[in-house]
Amino acid sequence: MTVIVVSGTGTEIGKTVTTAAVAALALASGRSVAVLKPAQTGVAPGEPGDAQEVTRLAGDDITTLELARFPEPLAPNTAARRAGMAPVRPYEVAEAAEKLSAGHDLVLIEGAGGLLVHYDDEGATLADAARLLAAPVLVVASAGLGTLNTTALTAEALRARGLTPLGVTVGSWPAAPDLASRCNLADLPLSAGAPLLGAVPEGAGSLTRADFRTRAASWLGPELGGTWNAAKFTAREAPEGSALASPR
Repeated sequence: MTVIVVSGTGTEIGKTVTTAAVAALALASGRSVAVLKPAQTGVAPGEPGDAQEVTRLAGDDITTLELARFPEPLAPNTAARRAGMAPVRPYEVAEAAEKLSAGHDLVLIEGAGGLLVHYDDEGATLADAARLLAAPVLVVASAGLGTLNTTALTAEALRARGLTPLGVTVGSWPAAPDLASRCNLADLPLSAGAPLLGAVPEGAGSLTRADFRTRAASWLGPELGGTWNAAKFTAREAPEGSALASPR
């Protein structure tokens, strides 16, 4: 697997930190990594964006590429239109990813917001780029109430376009998870029709690079190069007597 698209069920749910964790594990296994950010919004020229945050956490030896940067924190197409700039097209994302994959073992494409956020006036989305690449999509979801619906909708949208959900990760697992969050761990794979591949703890982005790289393996499952075990984690996090604590 050379290219993985990282998409969220919404915004501000941990896509960048999850991308960094996947990159860190790939680097630790000796693989070369590139991170492609098709459209960076809400960041001024010269300021670090999401791709730079990945390198800050995972390593300077990651190749990063932004195709466009728009100043306002809006959906890519809206931000491009308001800035009077050309939008990013799916074929441009696919072409850039293919060029990066020629020289790297793994290319991670981090989207903006959710899967179906528009990138141009024709309604093109990250899903269109994933389809051109025939790339699997790692879905990053939130932990709490409402996540089952948004995860199911994202997975349904992927399959309607002939795409495969690689799996689901929780992008920011709370230090003190409530009942809904703990029960969602068992239900997320059912909603997605895809395995639960990890849970990145909240605050992981504030760790030093050394700590981040050391701990990343414990957040993601073997499918992504880590040691996280969904069954053990859900059993540990389950409240006594809940459905989570029982075999399903």
